[in-house]
Amino acid sequence: MIKVGESLPSATLMEYSEVEGNGCSIGPNAVDVAKASAGKTIALFAVPGAFTPTCSAKHVPGYVEKAEELKAAGVDEIWCVSVNDAFVMGAWARDQKTGTKVRMLADGSGDFSKAAGLTLDLTGRGMGVRSNRYSMLVRDGKVATLNVEAPGKFEVSDAGTMLAQAKG
Repeated sequence: MIKVGESLPSATLMEYSEVEGNGCSIGPNAVDVAKASAGKTIALFAVPGAFTPTCSAKHVPGYVEKAEELKAAGVDEIWCVSVNDAFVMGAWARDQKTGTKVRMLADGSGDFSKAAGLTLDLTGRGMGVRSNRYSMLVRDGKVATLNVEAPGKFEVSDAGTMLAQAKG
């Protein structure tokens, strides 16, 4: 498992964009994790799946709600990562009304999650290998804090915990 002080894994995530701009075309766009996190403070949280109950009812809404407070605490961007494809993440972004507050990033094959050592095997529930539920504060591509949830829990990766860590 990735540790505090280590760099994020080299990986490419995908982001669905509905409008062109800033070098992004409509549709899925590649996001090089190293380049996208360089020189920035990122509040990254990961979920087992888009449209799943806890993720949709609590996890994403919390970060959308606290986006301005996180930015005021020095966070440049908020990333939500899930082992889903970019089209699903785009639809989920519309559903959750994330707008420009939270970047919804697809880890379609789970390469980022595997490289970080943060996978969760939900094969028995018909979901395959997914991402663990966690959050991390990332500064200039390095993990500053890491909050990994126990299976089935939602206690340490919420936006309130991340906000306290960003302020600290």
